[in-house]
Amino acid sequence: MLGREIVLRGALTGNPTRPPGTAARQVWRWARLLGGLAILALLLWQVGTGPFLDGVRRIDRAALTAAFAVSVLTTVCCAWRWRLVAGGLGVRLPLGRAVAAYYHAIFLNTTLPGGVAGDVHRALRHGLDISDVRLAVRAVVAERVIGLAVQLAATTVLLLVLPSPVRPYMPLVLVVAALLGAAGWLAGQALTRAGSTRPPARWRDGLRRNIAELRTALSAPRVLVGVVAVSALGVAGHLVLFLLAARTAGATAPLPLLVPLTQLALLAMALPVSFAGWGPREGVAAWAFGAAGMTATQGVATAVTYGVLVLVAALPGAAVLLARMIAPGTARVGGSDV
Repeated sequence: MLGREIVLRGALTGNPTRPPGTAARQVWRWARLLGGLAILALLLWQVGTGPFLDGVRRIDRAALTAAFAVSVLTTVCCAWRWRLVAGGLGVRLPLGRAVAAYYHAIFLNTTLPGGVAGDVHRALRHGLDISDVRLAVRAVVAERVIGLAVQLAATTVLLLVLPSPVRPYMPLVLVVAALLGAAGWLAGQALTRAGSTRPPARWRDGLRRNIAELRTALSAPRVLVGVVAVSALGVAGHLVLFLLAARTAGATAPLPLLVPLTQLALLAMALPVSFAGWGPREGVAAWAFGAAGMTATQGVATAVTYGVLVLVAALPGAAVLLARMIAPGTARVGGSDV
């Protein structure tokens, strides 16, 4: 038990018990955090504190209630996706415990710098419960990658169909993405033919193993269909929550215009430069709303409202955290205890 708590505490504090990373990794970690803060500082300099305060002041009880209800749906969908992926890898993960662990992860992601501490904790705790940390980490990584892939696909379709500032450039974006994908595939084939044993080959072998495990996890048709379905529902839930934030913040633009703008801001949250999810979301929302004929202040207010709604909706995760602190040996993700 003591060893488990040390590992989990290390994941939360950013000082795990494994050997420290290289200096480059430390620099990148700080660059990510400072990058998010720099974006927020730039926005404060450009638009002032007004949009940030308006994004909080306009939130009422109705908005909080609706946000909580939508968040329940999205969290259950994400936890279900995690359960399906883990099951495909041969790991038992009851849905109720997956939901509790996911709420816990969301709360940590929205309150701690970096925005990934909750997922690290979720993977490590599950790995310790099933006595296989590597397998649990692969399940969490695969689950998040699938979610991001579905979000990218949904964003691409929406930006192609609905009017937005980036719609004229979407064909070029798709062509560039296809060329980059082809270049990556050709590079991989060249490395395979070379048969090199240098580090790139080890990375290639690791990628092959991860892809093979992902294929195994999704090999059953019902698992693949289930993962795609709950991922799509999760993306729709986050989009609905952002649209709710836009209306709460006072945006009156029609939905066909708001949908692609909010989807762009949601996609920006996946960028590896943020401070607990803040920074790129507000920056992209400010640009997108301004480029669409509204104002940057409206975009910032909408993004801030969304961030606050997400934080409040994640409070059940604080209850899970408190329960685990009070009785650290009773709440388990994949074991027999509850």
